[in-house]
Amino acid sequence: MISELTERQKELKERFAKDRGYWDEGTWGSILRLDEGYFETYLNLSAHPWKQGVLEPKVKELIYIAIDASCTHLYGPGIRQHISNALKYGATVKEIMEVFELTSVLGIHTLTVGVPILLEEMEKTVKEDI
Repeated sequence: MISELTERQKELKERFAKDRGYWDEGTWGSILRLDEGYFETYLNLSAHPWKQGVLEPKVKELIYIAIDASCTHLYGPGIRQHISNALKYGATVKEIMEVFELTSVLGIHTLTVGVPILLEEMEKTVKEDI
């Protein structure tokens, strides 16, 4: 059962939408309802770059896309939300595609870290078999 928002929760929801430029009920609504203190603390932290930062909004949204699309995160709802926001701030499809291309290299670390370890372990195994 989804509870109605208290007046304080409504204020925090409105502040989130104002400070961050969007509201996603599915992502933030339940957190707000369960722990408004935590939600407010998160809002204060996450809104800081939007209030004090120097990057233009489009760039901030492109960074959010990169974070949500990274192989270590992969958060579909966030990707969708931040693509929508980035387009509203003037990002082009080519810019967003380039973010995906740059982010995809995170997966290369599977090889750059894993293969040397594999070779070391293979060398140990060969020496142990002799």
